[in-house]
Amino acid sequence: MASGWGINGNKGRCYDFWLEFSECMSRCRQPSDCGLLREDYLECLHHSKEFQRRNRIYKEEQRQIRAAARKAKEEAEGGPAVAAHH
Repeated sequence: MASGWGINGNKGRCYDFWLEFSECMSRCRQPSDCGLLREDYLECLHHSKEFQRRNRIYKEEQRQIRAAARKAKEEAEGGPAVAAHH
């Protein structure tokens, strides 16, 4: 990680992000000034934003599949099932 060595002995995948963040922290007045660089470094390590996005996409795909199946079932039964909403 911060040592710069990756799992295969080469430079780690997030080392460049760590260097930028570390340099920023050494010259900034407020740690919050480096918030975006910290966020980039943590995203490189954990991929949390990427996983959240993938999860949202998967859920939307599943919703669309269920809606299409429901529509096909309604058409096969001879018309839409009317639900009363109050």
